[in-house]
Amino acid sequence: MSPDPIAGTIASLMPKAKAELTELVAFKSVADFAQYPKSESEAAANWVADALRAEGFQDVALLDTPDGTQSVYGFLPGPEGAPTVLLYAHYDVQPPLDEAGWATPPFELTERNGRWYGRGSADCKGGIIMHLLALRALKANGGVPVHVKVIAEGSEEQGTGGLERYAEEHPELLAADTIVIGDAGNFRVGLPTVTATLRGMTLVRVRVDTLEGNLHSGQFGGAAPDALAALIRVLDSLRAEDGSTTIDGLEGEAVWDGLQYEEDTFRKDAKVLDGVRLIGEGTVADRIWARPAVTVLGIDCPPVVGATPSVQAGARALISLRVPPGVDAAEATKLLQAHLEARTPWGARVHTEQIGQGQAFRADTTSPAYTAMAEAMGEAYPGQQMQFAGHGGSIPLCNTLASLYPDAEILLIGLSEPEAQIHAVNESVSPEELERLSFAEALFLRKYAKS
Repeated sequence: MSPDPIAGTIASLMPKAKAELTELVAFKSVADFAQYPKSESEAAANWVADALRAEGFQDVALLDTPDGTQSVYGFLPGPEGAPTVLLYAHYDVQPPLDEAGWATPPFELTERNGRWYGRGSADCKGGIIMHLLALRALKANGGVPVHVKVIAEGSEEQGTGGLERYAEEHPELLAADTIVIGDAGNFRVGLPTVTATLRGMTLVRVRVDTLEGNLHSGQFGGAAPDALAALIRVLDSLRAEDGSTTIDGLEGEAVWDGLQYEEDTFRKDAKVLDGVRLIGEGTVADRIWARPAVTVLGIDCPPVVGATPSVQAGARALISLRVPPGVDAAEATKLLQAHLEARTPWGARVHTEQIGQGQAFRADTTSPAYTAMAEAMGEAYPGQQMQFAGHGGSIPLCNTLASLYPDAEILLIGLSEPEAQIHAVNESVSPEELERLSFAEALFLRKYAKS
């Protein structure tokens, strides 16, 4: 770390950071209240609110958003005439999935091999701690040089859009000159990275029906149209032979001209089994950052255990389509629905329904905030230059904020580098990355105040 006194302060605060992250990870704050009690999310929200009050934030509030969750807001005034920076993170988490697959309990922060394991440790409760560390270090070394707003969302992982709609209804609340989204990650541990683009997404449910009811496969199979077979065929039409996404009318040949992702490294990060080929063509960066990608998230059909010898009368699937910057998510949705309807075989009845959507995002990397962040990251990571990467995931709030505040600069940083395994079992955070990125954020706020 740098000899800068801010770095020393952050280093001294790391034991407290670990203790706080332990408390925060312990809340089972999954914003699906059919799976986990709402009280767990409410307790996590109150923890964040109390932490902001302890740091001198004013107007701390639990915002009841339209999706039934709470976002936490606070304002820390800076010097007169200083710019305003909004710091974002979210306290809700993904479900732990198969708890038996975790080496240690998912809601107990556990240190192993130099990393801290627990659901939300990187995505994104660690982001909340990162913001707190940066602000504490600045307060201990001359004060926070900008006005700071903090917003901690309560339903980002569910994609239900509560904070987006709340912000649209209260546009003055989150207004800022610059917005730092702490929900991304470095391309690799030790390589400082800002996320310059996010793919958008759409979710479509498709149902295929062929019969009034299931039929005996021995008596009717061979002539009776099988709805499950029809669904499989239409889903297969969404991909070319090499696995590339092929939706009628949707362009899929764009290229990524920034930081590249070596195929061997991607195979290791994605834990691709030996002998299994990657899908698609072009560079890995082209495929995951610059082009559309379709995924079948689930199929409703009889399970193998208990299946009967029947021709299926109906079947349905949930399809996710990621769309790159430059492609309108609403138009992509229409193309996907039209493709499904046109490609369903045998005259089967098909019904499609859009159930979720978010636009892609592209940042202006030539802005003063990016210059300040590049300088800050260069100091926090000696010998390294800040890199620009894409991100295959979606953060719909980015587009809401960009629409509400078109003059604001938006930067995406965070703790979700590949080793973190966010959304999977055994999610973890690197404490060294937490320390370095907190230092970088503190330096950024100081440099940005002078820009």
